[in-house]
Amino acid sequence: MADILLIEDDVAIRTALSRGLRELGHAVSSSPTALEGLRLAVQDRPDLIVLDLGLPDLDGVELLRMLRAVSRVPVIVATARDGDAEMVPVLDAGADDYVVKPFSAAQLDARIRAVLRRAGGTAPEPLAVGALRVDPRARTATLDGASLDLTPREFDVLHYLAARPGEVVTKRELLTEVWQLPYGGADKTVDVHLSWLRRKLGETASEPRYLHTVRGVGVKLVEPS
Repeated sequence: MADILLIEDDVAIRTALSRGLRELGHAVSSSPTALEGLRLAVQDRPDLIVLDLGLPDLDGVELLRMLRAVSRVPVIVATARDGDAEMVPVLDAGADDYVVKPFSAAQLDARIRAVLRRAGGTAPEPLAVGALRVDPRARTATLDGASLDLTPREFDVLHYLAARPGEVVTKRELLTEVWQLPYGGADKTVDVHLSWLRRKLGETASEPRYLHTVRGVGVKLVEPS
């Protein structure tokens, strides 16, 4: 089924949900704290995270913002808060769905399956553009068979472009879709990351192979001629 990371400080709830989800066929890891959960999310790259908001070391919304800075992994928030005033900020911070306590493992499983369907399933296919290979499931990239040492954000940019080979992508689109930021004053961030990507791909803006700038429009990833 799916690799699930459960970030929940209540021992009884964490134990019951872990057992129930395993019985439904999922692989489950868990953490009682926000910072440990963040470490596991980056290290293990689960298919989906179930996140409690009332954590002992950090508010769950703040953790969600930290997760969104490094990962696009689907997140279901599990909370006792059920009003619009509480839930709208959670969704705005990047949650894909939420469930209100109390709930059963079967109810959570239904939400997990729905979110993963919307996200395109648990194992997206690797992408290939020329000798460049991008594996979104493993979050790895290789060029001519050699591994590329990319930061999480560099990988996200490369993956976004590789999924649209030959298509001109604007800086506005990259900021909105990759950084999840409004456009305005942050376009230098895109320029810097594209420069870093070019360096790791062994090319320059003046002598591009894969990353081509379309002046005044954006950038596109193409197979070298």
